[in-house]
Amino acid sequence: MSGPCSYDRPRRIRRGAALTLIFASVLATGVATGTWGERVEGAVERTGAATTVTGSAPAGRTADRTAVERAAAQAMEDGKSGSEAAADVVSRSGDRWSTIYTPGEFKDFEQQLDGSYVGVGLWVRQGSGGRIRVSRLQPGSPAARAGITAGDLLRAIDGLAVQGRPVTEIVSRLRGDARRPAAGAGTPVELDLQRGPRRWTVTLRRTRLSTQNVTVYRPAGRPARIKVAAFSQGTGEAVRRAVRRVSSHSGLLLDLRGNSGGLVTESVAAASAFLDGGLVATYDVRGSQRALYAGRGGNTRVPLVVLVDGGTMSAGELLAGALQDRGRAIVVGSPTFGKGSVQMPSRLPDGSVAELTVGHYRTPSGRAVDGRGITPDLIAGSGAEKRARTVLSGLGTGS
Repeated sequence: MSGPCSYDRPRRIRRGAALTLIFASVLATGVATGTWGERVEGAVERTGAATTVTGSAPAGRTADRTAVERAAAQAMEDGKSGSEAAADVVSRSGDRWSTIYTPGEFKDFEQQLDGSYVGVGLWVRQGSGGRIRVSRLQPGSPAARAGITAGDLLRAIDGLAVQGRPVTEIVSRLRGDARRPAAGAGTPVELDLQRGPRRWTVTLRRTRLSTQNVTVYRPAGRPARIKVAAFSQGTGEAVRRAVRRVSSHSGLLLDLRGNSGGLVTESVAAASAFLDGGLVATYDVRGSQRALYAGRGGNTRVPLVVLVDGGTMSAGELLAGALQDRGRAIVVGSPTFGKGSVQMPSRLPDGSVAELTVGHYRTPSGRAVDGRGITPDLIAGSGAEKRARTVLSGLGTGS
C-alpha cells in the first residue's frame, strides 16, 4: 500500500512503550513533563485539544523503508512477527514520527480520519498530582447521557486506577484496544467517578461517534471564533461553511490551539476558505519537490487573526504558516509544536502497515517547520484570546 502522501500526522508510538494507540500520536517533549492537556477519544492525531507545550520538538531522523521491509520479511521466514520486527527497526532508527500498525489498528485509524471513532465521548485532562478530570463531553454521547459533567474526577477504568497514568493510555482504555475485536462498538466500559464528596461507578457502552472538529462560537457583540481541533475528512468544507456565515466586516478568530493535525488535503481546503488561490506549502517526498495550492474564491476580505500554541501541530502548523506567510492573517499565541515531517503508508508482507517519514514541508516563504514550529507575530500566553481580539480591534473590528 503506497502512493502520494495524503496526510501528515504527528506520532510517537512504540510497541516497547505499549503505546499502540490508533488515536494518534503526540508524545514528544510535552508528554514527559505532563504538559500535554486534554484528549478526546476521537482525536485524529493525538491530542483532542492540547494545552501549551513549552518549546518545540527537534527534527529527527527517518527510518529506512527498505530496512523495515526486509526485517519484516525475514521475521516471517523465521516464523516470527513481521510487524514486531519492523517496529524494532523503526524504534532503533530514532524516527519519532514513523510507526507500525497491525491491519486492525490501521483500519481503525483510517475510520478516525473519515471523521468517526468508537468510544464514550469524553475529553480528559491531567491535573495536579496526576489526577484525571473530565474536561468536556460530546453532546449526545454515552458519557453525556449518563450525566457525567466537566470537572468530574475520573478515578478508574474497568477497575484500573488512572491517577498518574499517561493521558494517551487512558484514552486508549476508554476507546478500547483496537487489537481486540471484543472492545469495539457495543462493548462495556466501567468508569469510577467522583464529584465533590460523591463517588459512583457507571458502566457505559461504547458506540461509534462522529468527530466534531469545527466549532463556531458567536459571543454577543464580538467577532466570531472558529475552533478547529483536527483535520479529518470534511473539516475543510466545514471551515468554508463557517466562514460564509461570518459577516465580512465583523472580523474572525481562527482558533488552532491544540490542533493535532490530520489530513493535509483538509488543511489546504481550510486555507482555501481565506485565500483566492496561490501557494499553501511545498514538500519533498524522497527528494521530489511538490507544491500544495489553495482553491479559488475564498473570503479574502474578512479581517483574520489565527490563535496557536504549543499543541498546534503538523497540518495545523501548515495552515497557520500559510496564512501568515501570505499576509492573510496575524498569528497570536505561543510557538507551535514543530512537526513538519510527512509520512506515507505502505503495506508489509504480513498485512501490517508501515507509516514512515518520507519528507518535510515548508511554508510559502520557504520556512522549515520541523523542529522549529511557527513563531507567532504576537507572543501571548494565557491571555492570547484577549490579545487576539485587541489585534482585531486594531484592524478596525473587534471589541
